[in-house]
Amino acid sequence: MAKLKTNRAAAKRFKVTGSGKLKRSKAYTSHILTKKSPKRKRNLRHAGLVDSTNEKQMKRLLPHL
Repeated sequence: MAKLKTNRAAAKRFKVTGSGKLKRSKAYTSHILTKKSPKRKRNLRHAGLVDSTNEKQMKRLLPHL
């Protein structure tokens, strides 16, 4: 049987927490920041977690994490 390959694009975007959940960065942080409020930009800095409905798909992309 062939080896399982990690999806490299996903591997660069996600990390695993101690409890096994997937940590992700939030979207909408890279450009057009002038119209976003300071509060919104501040809250975008914090990492989020992958939703439980997508967890199974992400684990398939990242078999070795």
